[in-house]
Amino acid sequence: MHYRSISDMNDTIVGNLHRLPRDIDLVVGVPRSGVLAATLVSLAANIPMTDLDSFLEGRVYTSGITKRRAALDRKVSDMRKVLVIDDSIAGGNAMRDARARIKAAGIEADFTFAAVFGLQPQHSETDVVFEVVPHPRMFQWNFMHHKFLAQCCVDIDGVLCLDPTEAENDDGPAYEKFLSEARPLHAPTHRIGWLVTSRLEKYRALTEAWLAKNGIVYDQLIMLDLPSKAERQRLGAHGSFKADFYRKSNAVLFIESEHAQALKITELSGKPVLCVETHMVSFPDALSLPALGQAARNLPARLRQINSQQGRKGAAKALARALLGARGYETLKSRVKRPA
Repeated sequence: MHYRSISDMNDTIVGNLHRLPRDIDLVVGVPRSGVLAATLVSLAANIPMTDLDSFLEGRVYTSGITKRRAALDRKVSDMRKVLVIDDSIAGGNAMRDARARIKAAGIEADFTFAAVFGLQPQHSETDVVFEVVPHPRMFQWNFMHHKFLAQCCVDIDGVLCLDPTEAENDDGPAYEKFLSEARPLHAPTHRIGWLVTSRLEKYRALTEAWLAKNGIVYDQLIMLDLPSKAERQRLGAHGSFKADFYRKSNAVLFIESEHAQALKITELSGKPVLCVETHMVSFPDALSLPALGQAARNLPARLRQINSQQGRKGAAKALARALLGARGYETLKSRVKRPA
């Protein structure tokens, strides 16, 4: 699974701004996800933006005081070079529709059509594709609206709803109230293959009622068959329980709420896990191309999560060893240490 987070999108955009015309007057986002891409371009380059519908109606978004300059206050009719951007392109339907609507509106300008992520380096509907991300792929902004959910195991607490607080998690009346009234977090719009949760089996009826109330469709609900929260904590069965089911299933991805559990599930199942806490995918083979690519992309975010300088150095060294191999890493070390 090729996964890209919002942070990845921002890095890709900033790293490819040089490929766009220098004198863009306006950025237009193709609804909905293209508006996110347009916002990132607009903020990075400090140029006006709008969405496609507003553009066709002649409206441009206003800007905040801190970024205000004269060029941000012009009308659509004054914008001569326009960038139309979407988050991704596959079949090209959305971009073809955008082109057709702009042409039908009779708007005259020098248009550049771009996509942040594409299946190929070039698509006939776009002038620029920033990064090639092949299938199967999933994005942070659409992972709960993806057809692959039918082939996924999905955690509940921390994914579909907010986690209970310490006060709510009493394995008693407060917890039962939480289960009935849990606040939705990520709302899926496709059928989920397996809901795999460390909630206890005795809470199945309350869990099923909440899922039905929130319109969440799934094939199976897998719960932990233990008598109490205390017994679950004593056994420390959270990660191993999820990993065991995931390993035996036909699921291609596990969507987990917590970073530490995601790593544990990956280790025990031998399959990839997407962590909602970090929006990173952990892979069982650290030397696979997807794993190495993600490690390189996510190193800055990983370093920010480590509190100690020694820990940050260790993470950077581990990535260098993975990318360069043992011999390459030792060669690099010897060159760095060699006196001038």
